[in-house]
Amino acid sequence: MPRTFAIISLGCAKNTVDSRSMAELLQRDGYSEVQSPVAADTIIVNTCGFILPAKQESLQVLKKLAGQKRKSQRLVAAGCLTEREKEQVAKAVPGVDALIGTRRWMDIPQVIKKLETQPNKFVCHLPAVPTVGQDDNGVLRAAVQGASAYLEIADGCNRKCAYCAIPLIKGPMVSRPMDRILQEVRQLEQMGIKELVLIAQDTTAYGRDLGMRDGLAVLLEEIVQAAPLIPWIRILYTFPGEVSDALIKSMAAHRQILPYLDMPLQHAHPDVLRRMRRPADMQWVRGTIAKMRTAMPELVLRTTFIVGFPGETEDEFKTLLDFVQEMQFDRLGIFQYFHEEGTCAYALADDVAQALKEERLARLAQLQAGISLQRNQQFIGQDLEVLIEGVNQGVSMGRSYRDAPEIDGLVILEEELEVGELIKVRITDALVHDLFGERKT
Repeated sequence: MPRTFAIISLGCAKNTVDSRSMAELLQRDGYSEVQSPVAADTIIVNTCGFILPAKQESLQVLKKLAGQKRKSQRLVAAGCLTEREKEQVAKAVPGVDALIGTRRWMDIPQVIKKLETQPNKFVCHLPAVPTVGQDDNGVLRAAVQGASAYLEIADGCNRKCAYCAIPLIKGPMVSRPMDRILQEVRQLEQMGIKELVLIAQDTTAYGRDLGMRDGLAVLLEEIVQAAPLIPWIRILYTFPGEVSDALIKSMAAHRQILPYLDMPLQHAHPDVLRRMRRPADMQWVRGTIAKMRTAMPELVLRTTFIVGFPGETEDEFKTLLDFVQEMQFDRLGIFQYFHEEGTCAYALADDVAQALKEERLARLAQLQAGISLQRNQQFIGQDLEVLIEGVNQGVSMGRSYRDAPEIDGLVILEEELEVGELIKVRITDALVHDLFGERKT
């Protein structure tokens, strides 16, 4: 009888890639994956430990599964929260049978074998390794979701952002070898993937540890040559100050590379950015955005901001509002600041009241909603290519180049279309986040 496992993946797309890689390793070892945790011999929860709400969600899921599991079932806590707070996880969820961190996810088969051979022994597999392991045993470092695939090009982070726990969890950045990435790109092309989404903690830092300059731009040029049949290539998680002329040139030169860029800025007031230990040259930001919009008139810009960072004054927040109004971003993610132990910002006083954080988040969201609606309305009457992702009761849902998976809007059509199909759509109406359209015949 085959041994079975189920994986619940929480958090970001990078976690999803790790989950799929763990699944591939287990399947190689003769395990069968099931979708329902109830039916699994081993349940793996790939946790997120980035900020407080993510940690709370991870613990909630673990506690629920621990309370429901059968005597013969095993529960494994994996991922970022486990790497960051192993003692707290073990204490908060006594029903957990094993811990494995995010730096050694590739050891999951050995961890489960230990549980099988020593069923009453708690397994804690968090070796003191400085970086995320590179010995991935040749598994595909991608998460395929329908016709799209997230492809990891690097892991870890060398940045020193004051609020961020990722370097504590992941360690320094490790770029994946380019030949291995290109091999996987060709594999994904053969699978019929329509959208390739490049991810890392900082995609613009790709190749720096390999001695490369403008490594992301070089990689993009190679991907375009290696997989000409993948129509969409999307870039996420770029870093301010690192969007180079070479990267802009590559994006503008190739139709495959979508004119879409995710560049988290986190704030717009130089003093707040300095306290955050982030790039504070707002003239560079304005100049680079202008340069990109000139090179790619159809460019979609997504960014994220943090409100309520320690010391944020009303004037500093007003600067952020004015900047958002000035820049007219297409997509915007907003987070309130959470005081995370172990980060540099933890030494600062968390002096912005919770109610004020929520009020500022709401004000910024309201401003952006008006901008997003206006920008979406500009597409009424225009044609967009749309990748169909789902069909339900006569309605099809997809995304245009303007929408990254899971975080942006949808294009909705009142007819049933084939999932995975890339079609031309005439836009007929617009909401703040979503568009409506009709297939062009």
